[in-house]
Amino acid sequence: MAKDIPETRPAVTLPVEGMTCASCVGRVEKALRGVPGVVSASVNLATNSARVLTDAPVPRAALAEAVERIGYAVPAPPAVELAVEGMTCASCVGRVEKALLTVPGVTGASVNLATERARVEGTADVPDLVAAIARVGYEAAPLTAAAPQDDGRKDREQRLLRRDFGLALALTLPVFLVEMGGHMVPALHRLIAATIGMQASWVLQWVLVTLVLAFPGMRFLEKGLPALARGAPDMNSLVAVGSLAAYGYSMVATFAPGLLPAGTVHVYYEAAAVIVTLILLGRLLEARARGRTSDAIRHLVGLQPPTARRRRDGAVAEIAVAEVRPGDILEVRPGERIPVDGEVVEGESHVDESMISGEPMPVAKHPGSAVTGGTVNQTGAFAFRATAVGGDMVLSRIVRMVEDAQGAKLPIQALVDRVTMWFVPAVMAAAALTFLVWLALGPEPALGLALVNAVAVLIVACPCAMGLATPTSIMVGTGRGAEMGVLFRRGEALQALRDARVVAVDKTGTLTEGRPVLTDLEPAPGFQRAEVLALVAAVEARSEHPLARAIVAAAEAEGLSLPAVSGFQSVTGMGVRAEAGGRRVEVGADRFMAGLGIDVAPLAEIAARLAGEARSPLYAAVDGRLAAILAVADPLKQTTPAAIRTLHDQGLKVAMITGDNARTAQAIAARLGIDAVVAEVLPEGKVQALRDLRAAHGSVAFVGDGINDAPALAEAEVGIAIGTGTDIAIEAADVVLMSGNLQGVATAIALSRATMANIRQNLFWAFAYNVALIPVAAGLLFPGFGILMSPVFAAGAMALSSVFVLGNALRLRRFGAPSDGAA
Repeated sequence: MAKDIPETRPAVTLPVEGMTCASCVGRVEKALRGVPGVVSASVNLATNSARVLTDAPVPRAALAEAVERIGYAVPAPPAVELAVEGMTCASCVGRVEKALLTVPGVTGASVNLATERARVEGTADVPDLVAAIARVGYEAAPLTAAAPQDDGRKDREQRLLRRDFGLALALTLPVFLVEMGGHMVPALHRLIAATIGMQASWVLQWVLVTLVLAFPGMRFLEKGLPALARGAPDMNSLVAVGSLAAYGYSMVATFAPGLLPAGTVHVYYEAAAVIVTLILLGRLLEARARGRTSDAIRHLVGLQPPTARRRRDGAVAEIAVAEVRPGDILEVRPGERIPVDGEVVEGESHVDESMISGEPMPVAKHPGSAVTGGTVNQTGAFAFRATAVGGDMVLSRIVRMVEDAQGAKLPIQALVDRVTMWFVPAVMAAAALTFLVWLALGPEPALGLALVNAVAVLIVACPCAMGLATPTSIMVGTGRGAEMGVLFRRGEALQALRDARVVAVDKTGTLTEGRPVLTDLEPAPGFQRAEVLALVAAVEARSEHPLARAIVAAAEAEGLSLPAVSGFQSVTGMGVRAEAGGRRVEVGADRFMAGLGIDVAPLAEIAARLAGEARSPLYAAVDGRLAAILAVADPLKQTTPAAIRTLHDQGLKVAMITGDNARTAQAIAARLGIDAVVAEVLPEGKVQALRDLRAAHGSVAFVGDGINDAPALAEAEVGIAIGTGTDIAIEAADVVLMSGNLQGVATAIALSRATMANIRQNLFWAFAYNVALIPVAAGLLFPGFGILMSPVFAAGAMALSSVFVLGNALRLRRFGAPSDGAA
């Protein structure tokens, strides 16, 4: 008889680091098989991974611990992102985070109310995370791939809210008009009493309000009452308890008035119905505003066209962009968006790349030029070879960066979370205390007044605004930054950048263009500029020196025809010589000219000026005569001076850290007004330089673009990478400037300050609102002024609080880049 094979769960794959030989494989397999529940373990040395089959649930953390116990490492898996439904306030956020942190293997959890997402770090399995969230009353599902937020779900939510609000309004309006109208217009009260009678009026109101609570209001009861039963009340609990208290009291007054003390038989149906209606209105306005906070991502995702024209076997066919593969040849017509990243192979045009770089001027494209998916072709037509598609595209990477930043939790949010976690229970306690104090000390009808004021406290204190204050500002701020070519890879950089006191910048590629060019060529008397440049370029074309390429490029840019060269000779440390077009040409330093017996004194004044600008002069001699003085240098970017002035206007110190020689660095610093210079340093020296700057000035932001800048980018409080630089530098940075314009640093800092100011405004409003209105709702003003807050007004004020916070955050969409005060 065949042996029963135990039913196994899906295989678990673990990465394992540190294995070097077959004996390592054996040890790891043995350790894994020793974990209870493991059926088999197979380790692959080539892929550094282990495949484990189990016949019972085995936590990933237990498998990792077994491997690590014998001396090997199991890297933590990427953070898991979950979409969480049902959260309405900051206390919901706290409960979901607390539930996630109790799951074995979870090392960190961050929940964002505005994005409705949870980011979980550690080794826990996704089903365990989803189950933990379900246990506290919310629904969760894993987010797969770097896709935009589920706008379809958000649209459905808005449709449901519109439907529920419309129904609630239709049912509530008659109740409000009959009850409140009867209080405010005595004639209406007498009319109701003389026609249908007050008892019939109350029964009619009971029917309408029952429908309000049973249908549009059921969302609050279904979520709020179970949360209350679990001992973890949330905003829905406050609404449910408040509306049911008013409804229940009114129902007793309607159908069993004898149970109430004399003088307390009143109904508050309109309060129960209006509370639900107004809070549904607030939720609807909130959902619309929250939808607008993610406009930046929707805009970015919408930049990629749905189709592309692929050229294959001499024919061109239109295909879905998802079908494009690297290596495909695609055609682009004037005015079209480029479907994927690639390299031009045929044709010329100009491309509007403002969506990537924030720079308005179109960029010339010709064979060999890189093009980016989502950018707009201008006037010409061209063909290009696809090099990156799908998630590898620059546009997809930008969307991922923005989503990561929008889901981040700033340090300031930690305080908010600690407060709001206890806020709802504290509100319920305050409402209970309000009820008891009014019942014991209030005037007649004490029971009715106690109920009304307790309900007002419950409703007015809903902490929606607190939960939305920080994440909505982050979403709008980082989204606006993406539109301006400033990408926050970490949301935390928003807060850290505000505190920067000094901006340290690398020179090459950051302040300068990053490539040498011919900056000066002054001919001696008797020679023409074009004549000398053509001769010198012809000789330098045979040289391997980087400066030689700059001279040749300048001649090519001017369309000069280079003569034939023979007898080329390089004199180490001195210069080069050759015959060009039948003429003897020598190019080199002043000492080379001196060795040839050529006097450079006629050009001494020009040489002194070049030296003062940190440009090393070269001399050219033709047929034994001094022909010209040249200078090759890495020129400053045109935008650099204005960017430095803007940083100074923002109250920041600017330091330059470079491996270049001190004389060149000091000359550039003097020209730009840079405050401090650290020159002739190696990459590790840059790290020490940052530490010294931090000790002298405070928090440091470092801007760089090269591989050698990666350590400094990681060391600084905020690392800012020029997006035109290397991938390594970008990965090490907290903020990426998609253009090579240093002005983006000033924009990032100004945006950081504006976002943090916006968050402070939101938090002040949210907290001050609750601190001010809870005592008013409790009746603090009644003894001195006779003022009580109706639950109806409490519901309106609560909804207004959330809408105000969202509206304030949306103001960041109008943020503009700081201007150069000297411009």
